[in-house]
Amino acid sequence: MTDRYGAAHRLWLRSFHQAAPGAPRLLCLPHAGGSASFYFPVSKALSPAVDVLAAQYPGRQDRLAETPARSVQELAQGVFRALDEGDGTPLALFGHSMGALVGFELARLLEAAGRPPAVVFLSGRRGPSLHRTETVHEGGDARLLEEVGRLDGTDTALFQDKELLEMILPALRADYRAVETYRRAPGPRLRCPIVVLTGDADPRVTPEEARTWDQETDGPFELHVYPGGHFYLTAQQQAVVARIEGTLRRLGPGRAVS
Repeated sequence: MTDRYGAAHRLWLRSFHQAAPGAPRLLCLPHAGGSASFYFPVSKALSPAVDVLAAQYPGRQDRLAETPARSVQELAQGVFRALDEGDGTPLALFGHSMGALVGFELARLLEAAGRPPAVVFLSGRRGPSLHRTETVHEGGDARLLEEVGRLDGTDTALFQDKELLEMILPALRADYRAVETYRRAPGPRLRCPIVVLTGDADPRVTPEEARTWDQETDGPFELHVYPGGHFYLTAQQQAVVARIEGTLRRLGPGRAVS
């Protein structure tokens, strides 16, 4: 990133590919245990037509020495502070799993600041009106790793590397704590469009549960169901990227989705 951006921007946000001048911007928010690099393939597929940024949460990769965030709201606030409030480029958000909650809270912050996102893509997560008691973060390491393996988003062979586990477990546990203790604070519904994507065999959310996101906006709402489990978007990358690109194309330069 260039020096015209502040320290918070360089700390929290990553850019992998050059975008064309005037391209709409897509900010991607990782899942629990995930990092900005998860979205490298998305950036590659969408660039240069879309300026793809990905959030890098504290406690992982080049931010390994930092203390992980304790809540979804803390993550959203960190990303919010990293955004240039004077930049008028149309901004879309894409969050998967925990990232969907971060994206939702970030959208609330942006709307409250008078800078509403053009569209919010929420993936692999039920709406916040559906509370479910979950305590994976309170269990031992074996239980945490079992849950991660069940979602099929991580190569379980990595779990055999003790040094690697020592590096990733603190952030992973903190992320699960953030998700499992999350509660939607009272406040107005969003006004921006919400596009929800989910897998038809996701063990964490059914399509019916994903549809409850429609309660969170007064704007347009769409639900798209793809074959696959919690990480359907890896196998269905081409279809998901096409959905994102088609939606962003409706923005037009400098315009919001209507």
